[in-house]
Amino acid sequence: MAARTLEDMASKGYTKATAKDDYIKSAWEKAKERCISNYAKLPFGPTRKANHAKAVRAATHRTDWEKWKTNWIEKMKL
Repeated sequence: MAARTLEDMASKGYTKATAKDDYIKSAWEKAKERCISNYAKLPFGPTRKANHAKAVRAATHRTDWEKWKTNWIEKMKL
């Protein structure tokens, strides 16, 4: 059996990640309110907490799996 290349391994990871992309986005959306609730427990003032909550609610999840693949290959070469 021939040794796998970094490109082969990155392609496998890419395939797995893109297959899970919808789940990842869904889980991220569901975690937003928990993130806001946990941040609200911190000793920051009401303005900072309100700004945080507004920013989290407005944020959208994005994935760039091509970038991930490129960066993963470069990281593994170190």
